[in-house]
Amino acid sequence: MAGKGGRKSGSDGQGSGTGTAVIARTKTQTQRPSMYRVLLLNDDYTPMDFVIGVLCSFFHKNFDDANRIMWQVHNNGVGECGVYTYEVADTKVTQVMDHARKHQHPLQCVMEKK
Repeated sequence: MAGKGGRKSGSDGQGSGTGTAVIARTKTQTQRPSMYRVLLLNDDYTPMDFVIGVLCSFFHKNFDDANRIMWQVHNNGVGECGVYTYEVADTKVTQVMDHARKHQHPLQCVMEKK
């Protein structure tokens, strides 16, 4: 049974102390992962249709966005395919490079920290 002040009364003598306990809570702060830009680099040999196909297949771009990025690569020498975490960006670069080599195109795909 609770007595005055919310303390338990009993014959064991433990409920009559006035000590206090401090509970320290540490707040865990998570950090956002670094992001990486995946870029296609221009070359004089890879067909434009192949680049558009890569953008649609590996980066899930619609035709209009893929066409716009392909022209950026062609005119500026580089075009951004997307921004991803390290693991995703690295996987996409590897997939694109493997696909290009399989089809005997010198297309280069790289990633850089944003």
